[in-house]
This record gives sequence, structure tokens and C-alpha cells, in this order.
Amino acid sequence: MTKTLAAAAAILLSLGAPVSAHRLDEYLEATLISVEQERVHAFMRLVPGVAVSPFVIWTIDTNGDGILSETEQRTYAERVLGDLSLSLDGRRLKPRLVSVVFPKTGEMKEGLGEIQIQFTADLPGGGLKRKLVFENHHQSRIAAYMVNCLVPRDKNIQVTAQNRNEDQSFYQLNYVQAGDRPDVRAWLGTLVLILSACVISLRFSLPRARGKQLQF
Repeated sequence: MTKTLAAAAAILLSLGAPVSAHRLDEYLEATLISVEQERVHAFMRLVPGVAVSPFVIWTIDTNGDGILSETEQRTYAERVLGDLSLSLDGRRLKPRLVSVVFPKTGEMKEGLGEIQIQFTADLPGGGLKRKLVFENHHQSRIAAYMVNCLVPRDKNIQVTAQNRNEDQSFYQLNYVQAGDRPDVRAWLGTLVLILSACVISLRFSLPRARGKQLQF
């Protein structure tokens, strides 16, 4: 899944706004979303232009030593997640950081380095028609947002619509999900209750039947 998202995000970024062609004063933030039955995955590529790269580096390199430590990288990635909003059918989701990759500061200063952040979130059960909403407000004054989704690999999931606002800071994904597992579990639970009731009924009725037979 990680390699698939990364490869697809690379294609999305290259088709929509090539690294060499995006504006020097923008912070390009491309997000690719993949929906499954029980969770959603997302892969982000953040590419600061030459004019804004010193500011972006400054926000990451909190101690100013010119080196982006693992702690600083993770802290920044968590900050990015904190500027995102993800919900399903109106219920707020909690994104979890999966991985983060940072370029060298020299590459970022040249406008060539990209930050890669992957995160995931568990999805609550629901009906057949589902609505996923993703919002990105990270560095909104300099950001140029892009967002898209992969075609679901699960045949039970079908995307029905995608809606974005003008700057793509808001993205809505509508999809239909058949065979939702939580509903199946509920149905199985009901079936177990019915079978249990039948077993209990038999346990009480069988001794009485044997008693009548013994009387004869």
C-alpha cells in the first residue's frame, strides 16, 4: 500500500504541477487518499518553492542548527496532521502518523526536496452511502493544495463523486460501500441470539418429552 500510494502521488504531482514548474513562492502540498472497508490511508508530498523554503526550513529546524533531526521531523509531521481535518459521515476521525521522509536542507533550498508524510485513520461502521471529508489548512498563506483519490481495490467500494473547493483545501469523497463489516457483525450477533433462544427452548422442552415417554 505504501509503494502504491507513493507511486500514484508522484504521478498526481507530476501531472498537476511539476516540481520544476510550480511557483517559487508556493508551498505545494499534494495529498492522495485511498479508502478501504475499515480505514483510510493518505500520502502527502510537500514541496516548498525556492522563495519560501527558508521559512519552511525555519519552522522545522526549531533549534537552528541546520540539521533536521528525527525528533524535529516527527514533530513537524504531527504539526501537519494537526492542521488537517478528516471526517466520515460527519464523525471526526483521528489520523495516525505512519511514516515520514525528509530531504536534505540543501535540496529544499533549491526547491527540489520534498517532504513525504503517510498517515491512516480507522473508519467507523455505517450505511451503504458514505461521505469522507478532508480539509488541509497547513501554511494556508503560502500553500498550493492538490488532492485526489485512488480507485478502490476493494470491489465492494465504488466512488460516486468527488468535490473540491477552488483552492482544493476542501475535498469531499462520496462512495458506496457494500458488505460493511460492522453491519455483518450485527447480523451475526442477532443470529447467535436467535440460535441461543432455540437451544434454550429445546433444553426445557426435551426433558418434558422424555418424562411423558417414561410415563407410558
